[in-house]
Amino acid sequence: MDELLNYPVIYEQKVAWGDMDAFGHVNNVIYYRYMESARIAYFDQLNIFAQNIYTVVSSNQCQYLKPVVYPDHLKIGVRVNEIRNSAIRMHYVLWSEQQNAVVATGDAVIVFVDPIEMKKTLIPVEIKNMILTLEQSVNHELS
Repeated sequence: MDELLNYPVIYEQKVAWGDMDAFGHVNNVIYYRYMESARIAYFDQLNIFAQNIYTVVSSNQCQYLKPVVYPDHLKIGVRVNEIRNSAIRMHYVLWSEQQNAVVATGDAVIVFVDPIEMKKTLIPVEIKNMILTLEQSVNHELS
């Protein structure tokens, strides 16, 4: 589980029976829900939902490495790999307890949006600083 050491937020996800599809493994769409839950846990660490700013997923992708089946328990590491002017790039690693291995990875670009203008806006300095502090807590240096 060393793969999770440089991730400041580890979200724990139980695999539900209903997460599987007709082929007997977790459906590809469900991985995006898992990553969304991990992203929300990260944002909760920043108290971002109390800020006067919105976050919108601009793009995301997932690389499926191994099938996951019920009953499993995933640990999802989430971190910020890049801070831009108006967006951040987040990275996810999904680690299976049942398989003792990484089963998927993912990335997402999150854009910060002004709630009045509904247009992208600069990331507030205090949020940037909180991200940097959170990432430095696990010795992760941003690129």
